[in-house]
Amino acid sequence: MRSVELFAGAGGMAIGMAKAGFNHAAVIEWNSDACETFRENQRHHARHVDQWPLHEMDVREFLYDTLRGDIMVVSGGPPCQPFSMGGKHKGYMDERDMFPEAVRAVRELRPKAFIFENVKGLKRETFATYFEYIRLQLSYPGILRKKDEAWRDHCRRLEKQETSSRGRSEYHVVSELLNAADYGVPQKRERVLIVGFRADLGVEWSFPQETHSEDALIKAKWITGDYWERHRVAKKDRPNLEERLGARVEKVRRGDLFGDQVVPWLTVRDAISDLPDPEKFPGNTIPNHRFNPGARSYPGHTGSPLDEPAKTLKAGDHGVPGGENMLARPDGSLRYFTVREAARLQTFPDDYIFRGAWTEAMRQLGNAVPVRLAEVVANSVARTLLSLKSEG
Repeated sequence: MRSVELFAGAGGMAIGMAKAGFNHAAVIEWNSDACETFRENQRHHARHVDQWPLHEMDVREFLYDTLRGDIMVVSGGPPCQPFSMGGKHKGYMDERDMFPEAVRAVRELRPKAFIFENVKGLKRETFATYFEYIRLQLSYPGILRKKDEAWRDHCRRLEKQETSSRGRSEYHVVSELLNAADYGVPQKRERVLIVGFRADLGVEWSFPQETHSEDALIKAKWITGDYWERHRVAKKDRPNLEERLGARVEKVRRGDLFGDQVVPWLTVRDAISDLPDPEKFPGNTIPNHRFNPGARSYPGHTGSPLDEPAKTLKAGDHGVPGGENMLARPDGSLRYFTVREAARLQTFPDDYIFRGAWTEAMRQLGNAVPVRLAEVVANSVARTLLSLKSEG
C-alpha cells in the first residue's frame, strides 16, 4: 500500500504508518535538522526508514504528478503552531497554517484515505469555525478557493454545497481528540486525529477502541500492588495512597472505579527504567542518552512524575520549555530527560537516532506524533482498505 507523508518532522507518523504496512512513495519535510535525522537513520539502515524517498523542500513546491502509480493514503501533521496552546493562536491568519497544502495533496492524489494529526488547540472554541472549514475542505477538496476569496466566503460556498440536494461529499471525514496514553504511549498527549475515506468506497469506520486506562493503573498500584512488585519498589518507598488519590481513595478501595479496560496506562518508569541514569553513568554508550545539566522547577513547570505517564513533551516557540521535559524523581530532585528517554516517551524505536544538539533534538521530539498512536490508527485504516481489496 503506497502512501505519501507530508510535514514528516522527526518521523513519528511516518514510522507508525510504515509499521502498519504502508510504503512511502514520498516523505516531504522542509526542516534541515529533521531531514538530517532521516539521513542519519538511512545511513545505518534503521528499520522502516532505510528506503524512504526523502524530499527536503517546502511542501508548497512539491509536484504530485511526479509520483507514478496510485497512492492509497496521504498522512502527516500540518504545522501546529497556529493552533497550539503554547503558540500565538493566530490560526487561519498564520502563514504557518499548512492545512491548505494537506487539502491540495488530497485533491491532486485522490487517495482512498487520509490521516492528519494536529494539536488539541485546533478544537478550541476560538477556532471552531475554522476547524469546520478544514473539515469541509477535506470533504470537498475539488471545490477550490477562488483567487482573492476570503476563507469565510469559501466556507459559505462549501456549506451550501453540503446542504444542497447535490451535496455528495468526495470524502467522508471524522475527527476525534485522542489521548496517546489510552493507546499504550507513556505520555499524556492529547492530539486531534482527522481521518477521511473516499466516499465512493462505501466505508464504515470509527476510531480504534482505547487499549489502556488510568483506572487499570490505579488498580495495579493501589489494589493489587502489581505495578510496584514488577518494578521492585519496596513498600516503604511507595507513595502514600491518601496523598496520591485524595477524595478518590474510598472509591479505589471499594474497587468501583474500574470499567472494561484491563491494561494500565504506561508510566515514565515503565518507559525508561532499564536505561542507566545518565547523571551517574555519563560514559554510557547508548545513543542520544547524555545528561543535560541545569534543570529547575518554576510555577507551571514541575516536571513529569516517575510513576505517572509523562506530561506532554513540547517543542516551544522560542526554544524548548524545560519544565515539560524534566523528570521529577520521587525524592523531589529534577533532571532533564535525555533525548533517548524522550524518544522512549514518544515510542520511537531504540535504533532511531536524532541529530542535532539537545535543544534541537528535543524540539523534533516535541513536535512529533507518538509512533504508537500513529501505528494504532494507521493499522485500523489499513485493515479497512485491505478488506475492500478482499471483497473486490
